[in-house]
Amino acid sequence: MYTKQALRSLGVTGGELSAAQRAALDRDGFFIVEGLYAAAECREMAEEFDRLHAAEGDRGGAEVHVEPGAPRVSNIFNKSAAYDRCLECKPLLAAAHYMLGEFKLHGANLRDPLKGEGHQDLHVDVPKLFADDWWVTNAIILFDDMTLDNGPTRVVPGSHRWPPMNVPYVNRGDWVPEPLTPDEQARIPSDLAAPYPGEVLATAPAGSVIIINSSMWHGGTRNISGDRRRVLHLTYTRRDLPQQLVQRDYLTEGLYARMSPAHRYLLDIEPQPEGAATRSAARRELARSWWA
Repeated sequence: MYTKQALRSLGVTGGELSAAQRAALDRDGFFIVEGLYAAAECREMAEEFDRLHAAEGDRGGAEVHVEPGAPRVSNIFNKSAAYDRCLECKPLLAAAHYMLGEFKLHGANLRDPLKGEGHQDLHVDVPKLFADDWWVTNAIILFDDMTLDNGPTRVVPGSHRWPPMNVPYVNRGDWVPEPLTPDEQARIPSDLAAPYPGEVLATAPAGSVIIINSSMWHGGTRNISGDRRRVLHLTYTRRDLPQQLVQRDYLTEGLYARMSPAHRYLLDIEPQPEGAATRSAARRELARSWWA
């Protein structure tokens, strides 16, 4: 199977990305689609977040990242079927194909910043080697309204065309930054936590999806009101790049059984061919005999 074949089987032909959305992704590095999920769907996914987080507590998100002040849950598709519908978010899949070509799931993390918490330094998620070297497409799927008061994501339109800045260590790999020109250096803020000139606070109602080029400068902001702001960060990466969470290493029989061949391909959970890189004994054990 290949990406376009998988997408066609899911009903994604490319027309799900409008000319205006494509232009916004190219020009600004993001766009927002409202009304993709009904109120009942948002309520179900939000309540499932609460259930999962109550069970995991301070360990929530440990498979990837624990963030003080912003409860998280990771490895969600192995823990619940409530988020399976998000794997068929057609504008996101079309945008990922447009940006990345051959792609696969990168990560899926639930997040809910608490009152007074959630502010992040300005950053990009991944490096790049040249001007349009896109690595990851990020979608923020909103279960609650994202308002100016409950910790909206801040984005700097057009900054995906600038050099990578403040890339998380775990995402750097063997990337070595190129020296910056004086003009490029002048763009880098001295205080990464401070507002950046021209930044936009992304707001949208529950059921919306914010689709982002992960090379764009962005960050979470502080939840002032304390209103719930539960979201799913669903990311896709090129097939030649590593996943944030290696899905094969956590794969359960339940997840494998309920996924179609197209979903399995995009999740990258089919068994590796003989001779491919081997997993550790502990991780192989997670695969079980039904999958090996």
